[in-house]
Amino acid sequence: TALTTRDFFFTRSGAMADGRGSGEAMEYDLVSIGAGSGGTRTSRMAAKAGLRVAVVELPFGLVSSKEIGGAGGTCVIRGCVPKKLLVYASSFHSEFLDSRGFGWKEGANAGFDLKALMAKKAAEIERLNGIYGRLLANSGCDYIEGYGKVLDANTVRVGLPDGSERILKTKNILIATGGRAFVPDLPGKELCVTSDEALVFDKVPETLCIVGGGYIAVEFAGIYAAMGSTVHIIYRKPLPLRGFDEECRKLVADNLEKRGIVIHAECTPKSVAKDGEMLSVNIDTPQGPQTIKANQCMFATGRKPNVDNLGLENVNLELGHNNAIKVNNILQTSVPNIWALGDVIDRVQLTPVALMEGMALVETLKGTPTEPNYDFIASAVFCQPPLATVGMTEEQAVETLSGEIDVFVETFRPMRNTLSGRDERSLMKLIVDVKSDKVLGAHMVGPDSAEILQGVAVALKCGATKTQFDSTVGIHP
Repeated sequence: TALTTRDFFFTRSGAMADGRGSGEAMEYDLVSIGAGSGGTRTSRMAAKAGLRVAVVELPFGLVSSKEIGGAGGTCVIRGCVPKKLLVYASSFHSEFLDSRGFGWKEGANAGFDLKALMAKKAAEIERLNGIYGRLLANSGCDYIEGYGKVLDANTVRVGLPDGSERILKTKNILIATGGRAFVPDLPGKELCVTSDEALVFDKVPETLCIVGGGYIAVEFAGIYAAMGSTVHIIYRKPLPLRGFDEECRKLVADNLEKRGIVIHAECTPKSVAKDGEMLSVNIDTPQGPQTIKANQCMFATGRKPNVDNLGLENVNLELGHNNAIKVNNILQTSVPNIWALGDVIDRVQLTPVALMEGMALVETLKGTPTEPNYDFIASAVFCQPPLATVGMTEEQAVETLSGEIDVFVETFRPMRNTLSGRDERSLMKLIVDVKSDKVLGAHMVGPDSAEILQGVAVALKCGATKTQFDSTVGIHP
């Protein structure tokens, strides 16, 4: 949809600035349903600009449900932050093993207490949840705990925890309800868990079966393998991490196996059944049916936008693929004064993207239509060792560009592995447009790849060329 300048932006009068002349007094300029990363950033910045903002969010809990959410959303409570804390915890296993090569004797025999880790992790998440609430309050937002539902284009009903209701009248509504993990329909789905539950396990499963080949699947495979589980990972494709660079995918798969994870590639789950204290995970393989015995079966096969029971049908709001809310290039839905961003629009499901979308939307709502910029978004997969990427993959460049490209690839043994004896190599890769010399993509698998590629992303965003990369003096050692 072409850029629009419809007059649904904020005014300081009490009436809706939509050309309809309703004259009805509005309590708020913006009501945001959802206090995750995108909803919080948009609401805070709008309130700091002098606008009247209310934020509606479900009560806090570590595992999400129709009644449980919390300020901070998926990223803070049951996503990026707790996942990264578990990655840090699990990475000590390889550090202890590697330390033997550097003369240390005792570390590799250290014990591990998952309950102690989970308690500290939960305390940190509760602290961050409180910070998000205070950030909203300190910005001048009204924070309302409850379930928000759209009654019409200017009305949100909030079901409060005590059973009462509150009606909010507003000029604009933002849907920022994020997404949720789910188990697909198959026999025995009720026996399975998602990443939500895997973030609160009270003991390390002796055997863990993970279904899925995306970043959540490979990250949790690394986490629990390092904590002592025998991990089986099942995915339909020949390699994990569809959409990432092919050479990176191959190296990640190699590293998974080298860290003891059992890979079942080109396999499909058929059913899960109870077998005494264990689960029988039945899969179709290229060689025929197979059963994996496991203590837990986690599905990481995708996420769904949270659009149920929001009252979107009351305004005939248009949904798209995967029931994501359809928006135009300035995050405007089919209802002109209702906006949406973040995982609920299912564009790029990354916290920094939701923050960027929120900043663009604030400018739009202030009267300057602003499109989110999705160019050169860096991302990382915290498998062990991690993968990081920014820009085009080799496959994307070949498929979409008409000119010639150069591909520069280097694999090497990290220095620390020379003494630790760890059999893992790192990979670095650049995709370059021959005509302009511009670097179109950069990819890395190896220690600290996320931090390294974040810096590279700035260079690519600025249009850096391969010549400029080559002329830069490096750090050594």
